[in-house]
Amino acid sequence: MATLAGQRPDRANWARSIYRLEAPQVDTAEAINLNVRGRRPTGVIQGFGPLWHKTYRVSLPADTVSEHELIRVWKERFGSFWPAGNRFFMPLTDIRPGDVALINLHPLPGPFKLSTGIVVIYADDESFSFMTPEGHMFASWITFSASRTSHGVAAQVELLLRTSDPAWELVMRVFGGFRQEDHFWEATLRRLASHFGVEDPLFEIHRECLDARLQWSKAWNIWRNAGFWSAVYWCSTPVRLLGRLARP
Repeated sequence: MATLAGQRPDRANWARSIYRLEAPQVDTAEAINLNVRGRRPTGVIQGFGPLWHKTYRVSLPADTVSEHELIRVWKERFGSFWPAGNRFFMPLTDIRPGDVALINLHPLPGPFKLSTGIVVIYADDESFSFMTPEGHMFASWITFSASRTSHGVAAQVELLLRTSDPAWELVMRVFGGFRQEDHFWEATLRRLASHFGVEDPLFEIHRECLDARLQWSKAWNIWRNAGFWSAVYWCSTPVRLLGRLARP
């Protein structure tokens, strides 16, 4: 199809410029809009910690599924492939450019939930990409894709990321946060492969530190830390319940 001079043929696949996020309207009381509305999307330029490039990949036999079908199913059922206890809330059944999702993560045993979100910045038939909001554990771009390889069809999660602030950097380095992140995406990709009948796929992880420096000018990002504000929210649950009971 011919395009106008200077016009990108994939323009419709990109989200429009977003300065601050609006929370989606989701039909469930489980979704908590705590660290999304009013937050700005952030990439690695706004992060604090070292810059990492990470790739997680599973390979499925060539006759299992096509690249387009894999991406279609992944977009439609994205949150269902996450490990148990982690929830992904979107207003629609598909993933489209500009959509915002709420996320509840269970980093620790018990009722505490880490509340954050993502914004979809790109989506087509072969891939889709997210950016994280202020306060998320990572200032990052995350791309999900499918492609043909010598092993068959590869489903891949590719991250370019920095930790958002000094507190998240401490959690990731000292308390095993990076290991948990690796386990999360491995479990997700294995569940995706299992959906297509592949129970023991070839799994690969590639990590590369592109810049080991800390960006101390971004240390004040800690004020937006989603872990802190989620903890405040859950610790204040008894007060909020009493407030509801006291209403006429």
